[in-house]
Amino acid sequence: MKQRFSILFLIMPLCIMLSQEEITKEDIFLNRTFNQDWVYGLNSMNDGEHYTTLDYGDTIKVNQFNYLSGEKVKSIIESKTIGIEISEYSFNNNETMLLLESNPTKLYRHSTESFCYLYNIETNEISKISENKIRLPEFSPNSKYVAYVYKNNIYLYNIETKETQRITHKGSFNNIICGATDWVHEEEFGFTKAYEWSPDSQFIAYYLFDESKVSEFSMDVFRDNLYPQQERFKYPKAGERNSVVQINIFNISTNTNIVAKTNTKSESYFPRIQWTNNSNQLFVQRLNRHQNHLELLSINPSNGDEELIHTEKSSTYIDIHDNLTFYENDAYFLWTSEKSGFNHIYLYNIKGKEIRQVTKGNWEVTEFYGFNQKTKTLYYQSTERSPLQRNIYAINVFGRKKKLLSPDPGWNSAKFSKNYQYFINTHSSANTPNVISLYNHKGQEQRIIKNSDKLLEKLENYHLSEKQFFNFKTEQDHILNGWIMKPHDFDENKKYPVLMYVYGGPGSQTVKDSWGGNYMWFQMLCQQGYIIVSVDNRGTGGRGSVFKKCTYKELGKLETIDQIESAKYLSKLPYIDKERIGIWGWSYGGYMSSLCVLKGSEYFNTAIAVAPVTNWRFYDTIYTERYMQTPQENPDGYDLNSPINHVDSLSGNYLLIHGSADDNVHVQNTYEMASALVNANKKFDLFIYPDKNHSIYGGNTRLHLFTKITDFIIKNL
Repeated sequence: MKQRFSILFLIMPLCIMLSQEEITKEDIFLNRTFNQDWVYGLNSMNDGEHYTTLDYGDTIKVNQFNYLSGEKVKSIIESKTIGIEISEYSFNNNETMLLLESNPTKLYRHSTESFCYLYNIETNEISKISENKIRLPEFSPNSKYVAYVYKNNIYLYNIETKETQRITHKGSFNNIICGATDWVHEEEFGFTKAYEWSPDSQFIAYYLFDESKVSEFSMDVFRDNLYPQQERFKYPKAGERNSVVQINIFNISTNTNIVAKTNTKSESYFPRIQWTNNSNQLFVQRLNRHQNHLELLSINPSNGDEELIHTEKSSTYIDIHDNLTFYENDAYFLWTSEKSGFNHIYLYNIKGKEIRQVTKGNWEVTEFYGFNQKTKTLYYQSTERSPLQRNIYAINVFGRKKKLLSPDPGWNSAKFSKNYQYFINTHSSANTPNVISLYNHKGQEQRIIKNSDKLLEKLENYHLSEKQFFNFKTEQDHILNGWIMKPHDFDENKKYPVLMYVYGGPGSQTVKDSWGGNYMWFQMLCQQGYIIVSVDNRGTGGRGSVFKKCTYKELGKLETIDQIESAKYLSKLPYIDKERIGIWGWSYGGYMSSLCVLKGSEYFNTAIAVAPVTNWRFYDTIYTERYMQTPQENPDGYDLNSPINHVDSLSGNYLLIHGSADDNVHVQNTYEMASALVNANKKFDLFIYPDKNHSIYGGNTRLHLFTKITDFIIKNL
């Protein structure tokens, strides 16, 4: 493929170099000068030849485009015409109607409630489904109903009669939830809609969460009121009681409900449910509390009986995915698994007999995009070229005729048309921002949809540093990958301070050949004379299950060793000031930066921890126990690597930052850490953002946050 962009780091004439601008925090966090163009609300239409997007301007529009030509066919609907600000949209199966969501109110990280409207594309008629804000609306496959959740119960809206039927009655706040997830399932299993229509619209399978015995967590929220409001929600901390979960099946025609016979084993999770194409089986994933024993069950919707189809076991843990695909009249299914040591695609018959492993090698399938049943072709994303990169591939169901569809090195992600004739690819690399392009199923580029030419023009006005990749061997003989950014006027004869950026949590990666991740803020620090480095420790993703899962039952131990080893490696480089090495991170990264400055005080003189976990006993069941088991079973795993238990070792500069309304990593972590530091008579800095959640954003908040962090770095590093 032809080179689209001039490389940003060519040597320029001195007159140009001297005229270049400084990057400011205001440009990054307030003015959004360096934001990239995106395609929002992308949806393939049934014919596979057209797609729709959510386009923003003077009004919000749902626009229809031709895949191949890129021509806009029409605006299906626009906000100013209907008088509704559209936040989300979805089609019914025959694309004659739209569900429109408006004015969303955020609940937790992934969940919202909104006003919901039904729009008839043929008649232009619009009607409100409910006078209340509702959750998780979805058309029935036959387009006769819209299901939704309101006040923890499931409702059916009859499109023809405009009548509403309540089909569950047990739901109540902080007690019973029907059709939506509780907090911990939403956060850790990554889904909010806890119901599924059968393909024939005969049944709705849904979760019932009984959280009555789950302990409550409370937060004071001020919001400029004279007295604070207390928000209380069910949050199971490690080792504590979870919700009791039932899988129910409601019959639309008979108005009857049965309970699936899945709860034969105590302390089970049910992270996914999915209907077969013929509606005669509901597949349920059942996972034990340790999350190392997964069972795939088939449920008979007429009586709730279960049949065990497939079992997977691990000596550590099993990651959950959405890669269950049925085909050939439900005679077979495709499934991904790490059982070979790397995540790959497998083919099974409907009774759970393995037919073959479709993809093989010492690399990971990182996304499964779908399966073209006509051509028997699978489409996926993988790390085959490099753990630092992602590319798109096609392969047939027999494991043959593998083809690379995304030729450009770097990071590629795809969204396929419904007929799999096209895909829209988003590509970036470490020093090149996004290009969004249309490809055909053969991997041939058809056109560029959005490029970053405007952003590149802006970047020509700044001194930019190239992000360079490296690796090194630790004293424990492990090869770690990293990247480094040096000042644009780097002089190898000088000594530079270093700021390390860390996340380091299970399966994560910060060392990626992709654009983004505070890139421009790092560039700003480089302009001010800092070297920026990030290293992926053991436990991170892209390199197989052995590398990822070696931290099992000891979160923080090996990760911290590796980050300290990274600081050791850097300190030996001739241009590094070994007395000025700092580290910062957010969430798991805040946990890591805290541990590093405490356990590695010889190598780190400064650390910044934003919204950190400081003791895994404070965090939720599903995430923590997946990697640590319970505190009752593994007390040393929890205590030996909790920063709160190592405060006596603090000798460097330490900044703690947290949002007071963080429902995820509770501010309790920071308060308890502060108390421990005070009791140890240690100096540190603390800043709390009132009423801000785990993301700490809104208005000027991000600007203020990164000003605080930057000032601390300049003062102490």
